[in-house]
Amino acid sequence: MTGDKKCKICRRAGEKLFLKGDKCFTPKCVFVKKPYPPGKLESDRKHKSVRSEFGAYLMEKQKVRNTYGVSEKQFSNYVKSVKSKKGVIPTSMLYEILERRLDNVVYRLGLASSRPLSRQLVSHGHITVNGRKVTVPSYRVSVGDIIAIREGSLNIVPFKDLKDRLGKRTMPAWIKFNIDEVKAEIGGNPTDSDLTFNLNSVIEFYSR
Repeated sequence: MTGDKKCKICRRAGEKLFLKGDKCFTPKCVFVKKPYPPGKLESDRKHKSVRSEFGAYLMEKQKVRNTYGVSEKQFSNYVKSVKSKKGVIPTSMLYEILERRLDNVVYRLGLASSRPLSRQLVSHGHITVNGRKVTVPSYRVSVGDIIAIREGSLNIVPFKDLKDRLGKRTMPAWIKFNIDEVKAEIGGNPTDSDLTFNLNSVIEFYSR
């Protein structure tokens, strides 16, 4: 995704969605200079627009989808799958699905500085699950899975000085990390206790 496209996404959402390593957190950030939706006329910028309920749901859906880098079709399928299951809390299950994506796990571990980079690392075959190379960013890890860097990839630039960087990083409670071996084990399921999104709005959007 190009920098200009990322800037438009942030401006539509009304907040910065991308993390360090991306243009949003550099002095060149367009959102700082133009904190209003792209395409707005000068007269519109002077008044804060009131969003409809549908518009609020749409905005939250786009925010979640763009943060995790999931396509519209894939995201829609995720929501449909959680809505069809009985005896589960849809928002908690949706959060679990998003967090258990391999590209997200690689990012959470600090092996990549951003989710776009983590997707690239997975797609290029630098990450293994239980000793086998996995090239599908959306691959869903399970409890007990071992995540590691492929042996032949340990010396590439993204992993330079990795142990020094990871020693200062706080890992999610549901992931057990062995810094000496640079391996991680999925020790449980992610919980939405620290969730910053309104996933109820996302569910409502697809229920309209």
